[in-house]
Amino acid sequence: MKKNSENLLLIFTRNPELGKCKTRLAATVGDKTALDIYNFLLDHTVKVTKDLPLDKKVYYSEEIWDKDIWNPTYFKKELQQGIDLGERMHNAFKTGFKQGYKKICIIGSDMFDISQDDLSKAFESLGKHEYVVGPAEDGGYYLLGMTVLNKTLFQDKAWGTGNVLKDTLSDLKDKSYQLLDQRNDVDLYEDIQDIAAFQPFLKSIKK
Repeated sequence: MKKNSENLLLIFTRNPELGKCKTRLAATVGDKTALDIYNFLLDHTVKVTKDLPLDKKVYYSEEIWDKDIWNPTYFKKELQQGIDLGERMHNAFKTGFKQGYKKICIIGSDMFDISQDDLSKAFESLGKHEYVVGPAEDGGYYLLGMTVLNKTLFQDKAWGTGNVLKDTLSDLKDKSYQLLDQRNDVDLYEDIQDIAAFQPFLKSIKK
């Protein structure tokens, strides 16, 4: 897939395999239900991203799957490279900038709360600011965007904890950045227990 835009969206995803995704959620709902919910979230991510007028790359955690929901008409497929999440994200951004992209944003694939409008706003923000951050309710972030590579943002972070957003914003204190609206990502049963869209998956779960 050739470069069609100066804007690039990176989508980090785990290969949806039983017992290997949404492990904290699975502790409550079981591996099978957790996998079903993750596939539901992947479908949602495809819906809100595929029609965006920019280039999109899906970065798989384990291996690239040729035949899955990520249609190569819309998504270029890559494999994450690095020993931890920070290094993997840094390498994806670095590759994008080397290929000539001017604005790059990254998201995960477990956000039911994210919309196409959120993503459009993120790229618009990069027209006025060097960085854009989408804060998550759990103290992390659901989106990070930049117009210039900044390795510091990917170093010395306790990934998966509630300090990631605070530490990232500390790195940006002297930079020009925009904060998006806060959103809720899906990691725990409590994140979805009251959301109507997830009730079909939770019928057998006792509150």
